[in-house]
Amino acid sequence: MVDEEVVSMSALALATDDDGDLYRALDALVRLRREADRREAVLVRRARAQGLTWAEIATLLGVSKQAVHKKYGGSRIEKRPA
Repeated sequence: MVDEEVVSMSALALATDDDGDLYRALDALVRLRREADRREAVLVRRARAQGLTWAEIATLLGVSKQAVHKKYGGSRIEKRPA
């Protein structure tokens, strides 16, 4: 079974080829970016729940620890795995 989100993102990525229709391509690009951001947030929450550190997540995302913590950590009090 193919993940519907992967199919959706693949379809959006293909739709960014403008084929002369820049409006459709730019709309697809905006929707693809939103979906990628949403998926990133889900995966970061899942990674934290499984005990990955901010530094590990940052390395996987190719950003600094401070950047990923600022974007996803905020000032929320987190429960660390026991």
